[in-house]
Amino acid sequence: MQIINCTFEKHAEEILAILNDAILNSTALYDYKPRSMENMANWFNVKNDNQFPVIGIIDDEENLLGFASYGTFRAWPAYKYSIEHSVYIHKNARGKGLGRTLLEHLIALAVEQNYHVMIGGIDITNTGSIALHQKLGFIHSGTIKQAAFKFGKWLDLGFYQLTLPTPQNPIDG
Repeated sequence: MQIINCTFEKHAEEILAILNDAILNSTALYDYKPRSMENMANWFNVKNDNQFPVIGIIDDEENLLGFASYGTFRAWPAYKYSIEHSVYIHKNARGKGLGRTLLEHLIALAVEQNYHVMIGGIDITNTGSIALHQKLGFIHSGTIKQAAFKFGKWLDLGFYQLTLPTPQNPIDG
């Protein structure tokens, strides 16, 4: 297995399949409708324009087993040192430590880019993801009760954060 930088041209279709499976079959994404290739093009453009990484993990046949990225947490300038991240693993590759590998790599990239806080919004029933985040030092920073409604029930969204030792010299503005 190998960690790679994903591109729209080579990986959008596989990323789209992983995301749409999560949308249709889980509460990992609070979304109802599968996304389109047009959504993927826009998503990749935003990532590229903002120098946000999209990394993946592939097997020996170059099949994408999972991907991870981060992006803007909130769109106001004072949040410039905070990012919200996502990690998604193909349904047939879960439980093999791939999420940990991707998240550790993502943390290293966030430090390189001088971010200060990584934030994960996780459905509180996703105990596997919560345990992974806690193993890597993320702490629970709050839960929004009944934040979403999907599959006929209210969903609670937990926020987990990791404070990084960067940047050395933060600035206003």
